[in-house]
Order: sequence, then C-alpha cells, then structure tokens
Amino acid sequence: MNLARFPRVRLGHMPTPLEPMENLSRHLGGPKLWIKRDDCTGLSSGGNKTRKLEYLMAEALAQGADTVITQGATQSNHARQTAAAAAKLGLACHILLEDRTGYTDPAYTQSANVLMDKLHGATVSRRPGGADMQAEMETLAEELRNSGKRPYVIPGGGSNPVGALGYVGAALELVNQASEIGLRIDHVVHATGSAGTQAGLVTGLVALNSGIPVLGIGVRAPREKQEANVLALAQRTADHLGLPKDTIRAEHVRANCDYVGQGYGIPTQGMVDAVKLLAEKEGILLDPVYSGKGMAGLIDLIGQGHFKPEENVVFIHTGGAVGLFGYPSAFDLPAEAA
Repeated sequence: MNLARFPRVRLGHMPTPLEPMENLSRHLGGPKLWIKRDDCTGLSSGGNKTRKLEYLMAEALAQGADTVITQGATQSNHARQTAAAAAKLGLACHILLEDRTGYTDPAYTQSANVLMDKLHGATVSRRPGGADMQAEMETLAEELRNSGKRPYVIPGGGSNPVGALGYVGAALELVNQASEIGLRIDHVVHATGSAGTQAGLVTGLVALNSGIPVLGIGVRAPREKQEANVLALAQRTADHLGLPKDTIRAEHVRANCDYVGQGYGIPTQGMVDAVKLLAEKEGILLDPVYSGKGMAGLIDLIGQGHFKPEENVVFIHTGGAVGLFGYPSAFDLPAEAA
C-alpha cells in the first residue's frame, strides 16, 4: 500500500496529536479514551477535510485546473477548508451552499464557516435544500469552461477515492503512533457523514491487517444507507490503491445512526451536552454538526456498556469548532458574573 504513488500537496500539520482523555475517562467510568486531534491539521483552523484536500488539490493541479468548485451545507467545514486550500495554492474557488436546515439566523447564514469562506476569497452562492448539488456543480463547471476557465469539481466532503486516500494515510499514521507509545487500540470511533473519512480509515486499517474496528456515528443518513455508502466508497478506494477486490467486505463497515436527531445540522441535547462536557473536562472544542454528535453517541454507548473498561477507544476529532459560532442559540450558557 504505497501512497507515495499518488500526487499530494502538503497542506496540513501532520501527524496530528494522539492524546489521552484522562479526565473524561474518569468522569464516565468507562474505557480508556483517547483522541486523535484532526482538528489540529492547521488549514483555516483545521479539520479532517485537509487530509482529503492534499490529494484532491494535487490532482487538480496535475490536471492544470485554475479553479475549484465544491458544495456543502451552509455551515460546511469542507467548504471552508477547500476555500483556504485554493487560496494557498493560488486557485479561484466557487462554493455552492445548500440550505439543509431552513435556519435564517444571521449567525448561521453569514457567520462562522460562511464568513471564513468569504475571507479566503471564495465566490459563494446558495442553493435550496434538496437541490441536486452534483448537477449544480457540473452546470457551473460548464459555464466556467465556456468562459475559458479550467475548473476541477470536488464532491461534497471531498468524498471520492482520491479524497479518501487522506484517511488511508491517517490510518497508517494512527497505527504508527500507537506502536510508538505501546498503545493497543481496541476501537476507533468518529462522526460519519459523506463517507470519505470512514471509507479511508476502514480501507487503511484493513489493508494494514490492524484488527482495529471502526465505528462511524452517523450525522445524516439512516444506518443502512450510511453503511452502504461507506462500503461502496471503501471498495472503490481499495480498487484505486490496487488492492484485491475482496479486501473490503460488508463486515468491515459499521455505523450507528441513532444520534442524528431531527436531521443533519439540527442540534440535539446529546450534542450540546457532549460539547459542554469536552470543553469543561478536556479543554477541547467539538463542533455542533459532526464531532459533537459523534461524541454524544460515544458517551451514550459507554453508558450502555458497549465497551469494556480495560479497552482503549480512540475518537477521531474531525474538527469544525468554527461552526459553534453559527449556533449560539443552541447553547444555554450561564450569565456572566458581576
């Protein structure tokens, strides 16, 4: 599994830290909890999409692109990091934002990730909820080609076999870090949405014969659909790597989608509680859409006895704390002291 065969442009600060969460472990009385800090990748406040963009942007440059196009929800972390990567590499960037929540609060529609998209110089346009966003990107790409531009289209979340290579690399990085400190990893848990992070992790960990299972906590789709999406992408990623066709099988892909709540990007009480708990116990900020719901699921599963007390569980922090500023009303915080 030689990732050096694939074009890559260095955008992030890697390897990201692997840290114990001793306070949280004691508080929950459960397994030994660790956190892989992919919120520390550095590009525009960091996040998991940076790993994917290292391969996607390298392919864009190799194809002679002068413009990149991508899409996401209004408060898309992927859009922010894509805009930053384009700025760093001197490419124009078009961001298409889909209204998946119906929220009209200016903090949500104009602040946080949206503000940063614009600060990085991206052209931002809006689409209604339910729009065929891939078709919308292709239409824009054709318009740009007709005007003499050379656009490169990046799927939502950067989730295709090229982008997933970033998390194949993360799997290798994680296994190496654990080996260096003598850590036996029993479980990896993370928030799963567009499928690229989980597909890359599964492909990498299976190809390494690590024996480490990955559990994705879903933030959008029902379990059957999420698992099918991850499996399909993991298999395409394995094929892209030249691995045998039966490398990734259905039993390698697990998702728990019980913590989505009313829908993608809509806060849940579990998310709010998890964000507050990590901030208070570990000084770590999660995000309201992905890592907050992922941690809420992990905490609840610990309470159910899903993990053994002696096990080591690594939570992949996919970043996105910037999004907290888009959801101020979700957090009932105490008044300031006199």
